[in-house]
Amino acid sequence: MDPLPIIRAYRPADRAAVADVCVSTADEGGDSRARYPDEELMPTLFAAPYCHLEPGLAFVLDDGSGRAVGYVVGTGDTAEFVTRFRDTWIPRVAGRYPAPTAPPRSPSEEMVGLLHRPERMLLPELADFPAHLHIDLLPEFQRRGHGRALMNTFLTALRDRGVPAVHLGMVTANKAARAFYDRLGFHELPVEDPGPLTYLGRSTMADEPARADRPVATAARRTVPGAGGSVRP
Repeated sequence: MDPLPIIRAYRPADRAAVADVCVSTADEGGDSRARYPDEELMPTLFAAPYCHLEPGLAFVLDDGSGRAVGYVVGTGDTAEFVTRFRDTWIPRVAGRYPAPTAPPRSPSEEMVGLLHRPERMLLPELADFPAHLHIDLLPEFQRRGHGRALMNTFLTALRDRGVPAVHLGMVTANKAARAFYDRLGFHELPVEDPGPLTYLGRSTMADEPARADRPVATAARRTVPGAGGSVRP
């Protein structure tokens, strides 16, 4: 019998696997290597800083062999996270990705510009939704209930911390992601001039149990002190 996937706390040994999941889903849900050839770039923005700065809110889907094939990461306090991102994370990665001195000429240069503007995460329309997240799964583990289970684990961890609501920003063109979030009770949050993104939010109140074709065990409650149980599902 094949081992069952489980949800567990992120471990430093998962770094490369989490980065691979990020790269494999970072172009509107598809592989981003053609668009962003530097395979460290997208994880440096959307996965690694959360694992480093907020490890207590980083969870992975383990395929049963120890390999991370999906993850959910985020923060319970976006404003505080932005401060730590600027003060702690940017100095760690600025040697590889220095601040731009000219307008971007490629998608990769646009992403480097975003890296150096963490304050972009602070939008007044999202003040009532202080947490935010990123969730990603390898394609072969999608549509099997694992995304819902990861999300419920993250929401439970936020609820245990007393965080009332969470938001996310997703590429509007990613229709499959929008359908996923709609099923999980997210609703659109009006943001002035959102660019290519749609912002969604929901409370952290308990959701229905995860549905899956086969059971998903959850190891997070026993492995993460204080835990209860990204934007491309």
